[in-house]
Amino acid sequence: MVAVRELVKYCDDLLRANDFKDYCPNGLQVEGVPNVRKIVAGVTASQALIDVAVEKGADALLVHHGFFWKNEAPEITGIKYRRIAGLIKNNINLIAYHLPLDAHPQFGNNAQLGRLLGISVEGRFGCGTGDELAMYGRFDSSLSGQKLGALIEKRLHRAPLHIAGKCNDIKTLGWCTGAAQSYIEAAANLGLDAFISGEISENTTHMARELGIHYFAAGHHATERYGVHALVDHLSETFDLEGEFVDMDNPV
Repeated sequence: MVAVRELVKYCDDLLRANDFKDYCPNGLQVEGVPNVRKIVAGVTASQALIDVAVEKGADALLVHHGFFWKNEAPEITGIKYRRIAGLIKNNINLIAYHLPLDAHPQFGNNAQLGRLLGISVEGRFGCGTGDELAMYGRFDSSLSGQKLGALIEKRLHRAPLHIAGKCNDIKTLGWCTGAAQSYIEAAANLGLDAFISGEISENTTHMARELGIHYFAAGHHATERYGVHALVDHLSETFDLEGEFVDMDNPV
């Protein structure tokens, strides 16, 4: 058992949460019981995940996508009310980390995705906004676009959408999980053969073709399952807690 304030401070320090200018608050978003024995973790604080946390008797719910996003309506009504009410009525703490969980060099979404795909990390890059969330690196041996698509599908259990680039063999690549398709130009400027993210926009297709870089849209949810999973495992071991990652089905 650990005090929730101690747990959150540990996570804040570990993930350097205060260093990020984010679109939502990081850390404790909804307060529940003062002490935590069991954590349920997942990608998004949806009603379905909250219901699972209640069913499993969780003291805390740890997610990547929490509440109170920039520019969203401030009223606690409708879906937001029902979600928050479910947490409060059952005294469950909601702990959320967005960009800090993307960026962490060990437990971050990008670090975990690179490890899962077997990429040797060589550095980080951003898209001109002052951030360096994305990573780049290389495979030990080159892959065709078809083989890389098959590897992504095998590891993420979801077939990616592939926009073919000009080179036949992919050796170097960049990646940034979630909705980071806007990083494609920065990836091409680094001379990388391919770029992987979660989502794709209409103009991403044209950018990939004109820049000559392979683009793989591997799924927002599919690429962001691994950071929060790694973090809850680490917290369980560090504080001797019962921790469980729950993967709610999401085809996006």
